[in-house]
Amino acid sequence: MKIFYKKDGGIVQLIGKEKMKEWPIELPLIFIEYVRNNQLNTYNDSKLKKDIEQYLDEVIKDVAIPGLIDVLDGDNFEEINKALARIEELAKKNIEMVKPIKPYVENLLKKENKEVNKLSKSILESFNKAERKKKLAEKRKVMQEKEKEFLAGNISGEEYAKARKEYLLLKE
Repeated sequence: MKIFYKKDGGIVQLIGKEKMKEWPIELPLIFIEYVRNNQLNTYNDSKLKKDIEQYLDEVIKDVAIPGLIDVLDGDNFEEINKALARIEELAKKNIEMVKPIKPYVENLLKKENKEVNKLSKSILESFNKAERKKKLAEKRKVMQEKEKEFLAGNISGEEYAKARKEYLLLKE
């Protein structure tokens, strides 16, 4: 057990890393996502939040990612398929959570198992969609700034048109 002390004298208990190593390989990631999304915001102590975040980062580094990597680098296609199916589900919910294992998923494309290839491609498509979405959001933000500048008369029509064209090309 990992124990964190609150300012008001209370405690927060989280399961220890050693115990987590006994869990199915995707469970530590689900646990981390749950704590970050549902529990952290309930604590009013910023130091406590920071300490818990730090612990969760350690869990990712020491337990979650190594467990997934061991399975993905192995030769047991049944285990790999199970892991990829769970990774695919997690990738659809929160792509950032499975980002550290992207290179290992790319390596799986070289294996000759059709199911492994299919799942790997699906996960990599999720990564590509997320990257494209991120780029589009950045361009959208730039476009909004250009639009404000154009409406204020700070940039020329040609400059605005050029920025708009770049944005529309990326959007397609």
